[in-house]
Amino acid sequence: MSQAIADSTKGGSAPLPYSANPSEVGDWFQLLKPRVMTLVVFTGLVGLLVAPGYLHPVLAVTAILCIAVAAGAAGAINMWYDRDIDAIMRRTRSRPIPAGRIEPGAALGYGIFLGAMSVCVMGLATNWVAAAALAFSIGFYVFVYTIWLKRRTPQNIVIGGAAGAFPPIIGWAAVTGNVTLEPLVLFAIIFLWTPPHFWALSLWAQIDYENAGVPMLPVVAGARETRRQILLYTVVLAPFGLAPWLLGFAGPAYAVVAGGLGLIFLYYAVSVWRDPQDATGRSLTNDAPARRTFRFSLLYLALLFAALAAEHLVLR
Repeated sequence: MSQAIADSTKGGSAPLPYSANPSEVGDWFQLLKPRVMTLVVFTGLVGLLVAPGYLHPVLAVTAILCIAVAAGAAGAINMWYDRDIDAIMRRTRSRPIPAGRIEPGAALGYGIFLGAMSVCVMGLATNWVAAAALAFSIGFYVFVYTIWLKRRTPQNIVIGGAAGAFPPIIGWAAVTGNVTLEPLVLFAIIFLWTPPHFWALSLWAQIDYENAGVPMLPVVAGARETRRQILLYTVVLAPFGLAPWLLGFAGPAYAVVAGGLGLIFLYYAVSVWRDPQDATGRSLTNDAPARRTFRFSLLYLALLFAALAAEHLVLR
């Protein structure tokens, strides 16, 4: 290394600039939980698009970037705090911190810095109502969900899911400077969607959660009760998805999409409930219906919010 530097400075030339290892850059990006960030950014964008008023495109892009960076910051801090259980679970053991590719303290500092910067930039670029909502969402995910609830109660996803439901409120506030009923309805849709979405995942990741000592619902209440809860939450979510139309800030096209998606989600929830099980409620089909329900739940939320945004863009 020293020889390379010496060679590069012969004849008075400046040292070669440092070039980051692509795999290292990828690890820092992975700390931001990009797959989770994608859905967060999209629902925040929809909140911004359907809000009444106007936001300059440059400021709108800045607001969305702030939501993305804030979500990533919360994810990085979550990975720092959960590094011990991440090392146990098969699904997470290859993450940068438990795999030893990133030092925990560096990941924590990275998350704090990104979170603080995202809030400051949001406040300066749009308004401090949106910035306050952004800061609250980060704090809720880190302190309420990650530190307080996740390792203590099977209701961790139910209560902690509020953190992931904030983006439409933040996007709306970035445009309007306030929070009204409409973004709260979008918040409620995501809030109701979160338990069946994550409990479907937890059914086929149950062994991981048991090994890590995380009290997810299947670990504490059993697989059979988890299946029942998935069905109950979906029964509530399916008609609630029509709330934007019933309240007048979405039209008939959205209602058709929301109604159809709700019925399909119900079909998947029923398939989870009816999946052949042993005496403990464990699936005899390797939880194939739960896997399909988890995947469809992602599509459900994406299409629901896409329909709302598309309708508003066409009608404006």
